[in-house]
Amino acid sequence: MGLNLHIFLLFLSCSVSSLLSQVTEFVSIDCGGTSNHTDTKTGLPWVSDSGIIGRGTSVEIENSNGTSVQYQRRRDFPIDNKKYCYTLNTTERRRYIIRATFLYGSSESENAYPKFQLYLDATKWATVSVLEASTVYIKEMIIRAPSSSIDVCLCCATTGSPFITTLELRPLNLSMYATDFEDDFYLKVAARVNFGAASTEAIRYPDDPYDRIWDSDLAKRQNFLVGAASGTERISTTKQINTNTREYPPMKVMQTAVVGTQGTLSYRLNLEDFPANARAYAYFAEIKDLAENETRKFTMKEPYIPDYSNAVVNIQENANGSYTLYEPSYMNVTLSFVFSFSFQKTQDSTEGPLLNAIEISKYVPISSKTDKKDVNVLGEFRSMLANKDLIEEGDPCVPAQWEWVTCSLNSPPRITKIALSDSNLDGEIPSGIKDLQELTELWLNGNSLNGTIPDMSNLEKLTIIHLEDNKLTGPLPSYFGSLPNLKELYIQKNSLSGDIPPALLTGKINFKYEGNHGLRKPGKKKSHFKLIFGISVGILAILFILFLGSLLLLRYFRKKAPTQRTDDKGATSSRKSIIGSTRYSVARGGSLMDEGVSYYFTLAEVEAATSGFSKKIGKGSFGPVYYGKMKDGKEVAVKMMADSSSHGAQQFATEVALLSRIHHRNLVPLIGYCEEDHHRMLVYEYMHNGTLRDHIHDKINKKHVDWRARLRIAEDSAKGLEYLHTGCNPSIIHRDIKTSNILLDINMRAKVSDFGLSRQTEEDLTHISSVARGTVGYLDPEYYANQQLTEKSDVYSFGVVLLELISGRKPVSPEEYGADWSIVHWARSLIRKGDVVSIIDPTLAQDVKIESIWRIAEVAIQCVEQHGYTRPRMQEIILAIQDAIKIETGNDGKITSESSRGQSSRKTLLTTFLDMDSPDLSNDCLIPSAR
Repeated sequence: MGLNLHIFLLFLSCSVSSLLSQVTEFVSIDCGGTSNHTDTKTGLPWVSDSGIIGRGTSVEIENSNGTSVQYQRRRDFPIDNKKYCYTLNTTERRRYIIRATFLYGSSESENAYPKFQLYLDATKWATVSVLEASTVYIKEMIIRAPSSSIDVCLCCATTGSPFITTLELRPLNLSMYATDFEDDFYLKVAARVNFGAASTEAIRYPDDPYDRIWDSDLAKRQNFLVGAASGTERISTTKQINTNTREYPPMKVMQTAVVGTQGTLSYRLNLEDFPANARAYAYFAEIKDLAENETRKFTMKEPYIPDYSNAVVNIQENANGSYTLYEPSYMNVTLSFVFSFSFQKTQDSTEGPLLNAIEISKYVPISSKTDKKDVNVLGEFRSMLANKDLIEEGDPCVPAQWEWVTCSLNSPPRITKIALSDSNLDGEIPSGIKDLQELTELWLNGNSLNGTIPDMSNLEKLTIIHLEDNKLTGPLPSYFGSLPNLKELYIQKNSLSGDIPPALLTGKINFKYEGNHGLRKPGKKKSHFKLIFGISVGILAILFILFLGSLLLLRYFRKKAPTQRTDDKGATSSRKSIIGSTRYSVARGGSLMDEGVSYYFTLAEVEAATSGFSKKIGKGSFGPVYYGKMKDGKEVAVKMMADSSSHGAQQFATEVALLSRIHHRNLVPLIGYCEEDHHRMLVYEYMHNGTLRDHIHDKINKKHVDWRARLRIAEDSAKGLEYLHTGCNPSIIHRDIKTSNILLDINMRAKVSDFGLSRQTEEDLTHISSVARGTVGYLDPEYYANQQLTEKSDVYSFGVVLLELISGRKPVSPEEYGADWSIVHWARSLIRKGDVVSIIDPTLAQDVKIESIWRIAEVAIQCVEQHGYTRPRMQEIILAIQDAIKIETGNDGKITSESSRGQSSRKTLLTTFLDMDSPDLSNDCLIPSAR
C-alpha cells in the first residue's frame, strides 16, 4: 500500500511539474485588451496585444460572452487591401495548436456582419463569417512549425471590417498529431467531441493539459450532432483511466461515453469546409465492469470500407484491459459535409457499441511563402522605412502584397517591383538586392540614399531603374550597359563620378544623368604607345621564361620516374600511383582506371606494415582484414581479397574507383591499394573501436554504448549515406548497409565502410541487375523481388540498423523472434500495438527518454516499408535522428522531457483498425488511397 502511494505521489509530482512547464510556454493574447489578466475559469494568464501589434482599434464588445475578460473587447482593422498580422514565436519542427476566436457582439449601426479571410503565413486557414453576433467562432489549426515564427493574418474583407478577439498558441508533445504528410499539410480541426458529457460545458485546461477544447455532445450549436440512434444511453465513471496513448486525451473526457443499448450507435455530423481529406480518431475506453459472461464487440457499419468495417473492435482486448484507452484512426479518409458514422455490435456480443470521443481534422495544403532570399532583401528595405504606414507585417506577397512591392504568380512568389519613391529612405542600397532574380522595376528616387550603387549585374530582367534625387557616390557601374532588357535608367541629381559606360549613350536606353558633376562622357586619351609597348614586351619575356622553366622541370621529372628500387626479396619494383595507370581489364589482368588520388603500395610494403599478415582483426565482404602500421606510424587496416574470380576483381576495382573520388568525414578513407602477384589489397585508415556490430551483438566482448552515443552513431552513418545519395555525381548506392559495415573511430564516431557491392546510378539507367546482392536480414524485399535498385534500398537496410540500435538484437534470429524470424516483423508488430518499451535494449533502460526512442522507432518503421516510394529520404532520416538527439539533450524544452517520463506505451501512425494507406500527394492535393 505504501509503495503504491509513493508511486502515485511521484506520478502526481511529475504531472504537476509537466503541467507547470506546459503553462509557461502557452501564449494567450487578448486582442484589443487593455491590460494583462488571469482567466478565473482556467487560471491561465492573458496578455494584452497593445504591445504586440501597432495597427487596428480596440473596440468594446456589446453583450460580451459571460464574464471572461478576454471576451470583453476585440481588435478591429481597417477595410482596405492590406493584411494585418500577429507574429508568434515558435520552435522549428515542433507541433502546436494555434487557435483564434471571434466574438463580434451586437451592433445596430452595422448593416452587414463581417466576412473576411484568415491566413497562417501564406496558407489560407479559414473564411470567418459572422452569422450571429453573440456566437464565439473558434478556428483551430494543428501545425508543425516551419520556422522560428509564424504569422496569423487577417485580410480581404468582403463585408464589414476584419477583427479578432483572442489568439492562442499551445505547444504539444513531440509525438502528438504526427502524420506522414506534415511537410505539405496542416491539420484544421473540424470536430472534437466529448460523448456522454455531464453538461453542455466544453472541457479544456486544466482538465486537458494541452488546452484542447472538447465540445460536449449536449451543446446545441449550428452544424453539430444530430440523429443519435434510438437506445443510446450515457454512462460515466469516477475510476482512473489509463490515457497514456499517442494523443493523450484528458481523463475527464474518457470517463464518459455513450452506449448503443439496442446494438447500434450512430450519429450525423456536419463538417465545415468539407468534403475533404481528413485525419479522424475514435477514442474507446471500457468504463463499465463487465461480468465474465459479458462481452462488448462491435464493427464499423458506416462509412463502409471493407478492410476496416470487417475488423472487430474488442475494447478490453485492443486496449489490454478495462479502464485503458484504445484510439484507432483513419490517417487519410475522404469525408462528406454531412458525415454519418455508426457502429454495430457483433452477434456474439452481449453489450452494444461504446464511444467516448472523436476528433476530426481536415488536411490543408501548405502554400509557398515568398522566396526566402527576396524576403531577406525586403526586410532590409523595411528596416530603413521611417513612414510607419509603409511598414507591413507577414509575407510580402501572400495573401495580399505589401503596398510598395509587386509579386509574380510563381510558387514560391518572387518580387518583380519595388516602389519606394519619396519614402524618406536613409542609408545604403542593400547589397542583397542582387538576389532579386525576377526584379523588373526598381523605384528608389527621391530619398536620401548614400554610398555606392551595389552589384546588380545578374538581374537580367530589369527594365526600369530610378535612382535620381539621392546622395549616391562612386562610379557608375559599367554593367548597366550590358543589362539585356534595360529600357530606362535615371540617375540624375546624385554625386556619381567617373566615365559613363559608352553603351548607355547609344540611344537604346532612356538615360538621364544630369546633376552628377563628377560624371563625364568618355573622350580620346593619349596613347602612351611607348609605355604600353614596353610593358607588353616585359610581360611576354616573363611568360617565355616561365614556360621554358616548366618544360625543363617536366623533362627532369620524366627522367626520374619510375624510381627503381629493390624490395626485401631482391626484386625490382616501381612506385606507382593510380595517376597514370592504364585502364582496368579483368581479362588482361591489367591495372585500375585512373582516378587520380589513391596511393599504390608494393606487396613488400604491405607485408612489412602487417608483420607478414600476423594480426587478423576481422573479415570483410571479400576477405580477411589485418592490422598494420606504416613506417610513418600511421595505423591501417588491410583488406585482402580472397576471391580471385572476375567478380571478386570487379568488387576490388569498384571499391578503389569509388573511394578514390569520394571524401566525407563519415566514410572510411581509403589510403591506398596493392595489386601485385595475384594479390589484391585495400589499405584503409584503422578504426580503433571496430564495427558497430561488435559493440551491440558480441556477447563476449560487448561494450555498453548508451543511447546518446547510439544516436550519434546513427546520425554519423546517416550523413555518410546521404552524401553517397546526394553529394556524389552520379549518386552511389551502397547495397550492403549493415552494422558490420559501420566502423567506429577512436572517438566512437561512425564511418560507413565496405563499398565492394556499391553501384553508381548511371551504370544502369533502368536500375535493373540480374542478381540482387546484399546481406540476409538487411536486403530490401522490393529489390530482391524485382531487382529494381534505388537509393531506397539503402534506406531499408538503414532502417534495420536503427532497429538494432534500439533493441540490441540481431537482424535475423529464429531463436529470438520465433515465427517472425526477422527484427523487422517483430518490431513492426510491437510498435503497431503502441508498445515500444518491449523492444528497447535492456541495457538502455536507465538512461533513455522514451520519446526519443519513439522518434527513432517511427522513422525506422517507415524505412522498412514494403514499397520504396513510401520510405523517407536520408535527409528526412537525419532530421528525425536530430530530433531525437534534441529530446535527449533537452534542447526542445521542458515539456518533452517531463511528459515523456510517464509514457509507457502509445498508438502510432501504424494503428491498424482504421489506418489508411498513404495518399498520393501529387499536384499538391490528397487523393484517397485505392483499397
